[in-house]
Amino acid sequence: MFVGEAPGFHEDKQGVPFVGQAGKLLDKLLAGIGLTRGDVFVVNVLKCRPPGNRDPLPDEIQACEGHLWKQIELIEPKVVATLGNFATKLLSGRPLGITRVHGQEQETMLGGRSVLLYPIYHPAAALYTPKMLEVLTSDFRRIPELLGRVLEPEPAPVPVYAPPPEAAVQLGLF
Repeated sequence: MFVGEAPGFHEDKQGVPFVGQAGKLLDKLLAGIGLTRGDVFVVNVLKCRPPGNRDPLPDEIQACEGHLWKQIELIEPKVVATLGNFATKLLSGRPLGITRVHGQEQETMLGGRSVLLYPIYHPAAALYTPKMLEVLTSDFRRIPELLGRVLEPEPAPVPVYAPPPEAAVQLGLF
């Protein structure tokens, strides 16, 4: 599950998160690790665009966070990647900004379940700062490892020895 800040212009018009330029970059980053939009669930902290695309206000976050908690509860993600400051601060419950915590996973309780919280930069940051794309790509490359860490591994098949059929022994094949 990926959690962003709030819908942008295109997202607000279409009612779908991450369909603008940041969404196109998100799709490329997902493709780079062998995932598609259909493999993940993408949401925002706020469910509507703040006026003038300004930062969300505390009362707006509080008004919308119940919806986010319900989405997390229903989806039951194993890993929640927070995209940027607002999602990271809300879901980690800590005031540390994304610059200090990006790429540092932590186990936490969300939606009544233990999940791995993985703060990363918002894809929009790489649209404005090309050097940021390297950092974001590097953080994305860790996602498969994190998914492997929290998913139950398939038990290895136990080799079973079966003696050769009697006919094969009689023919001297064994």
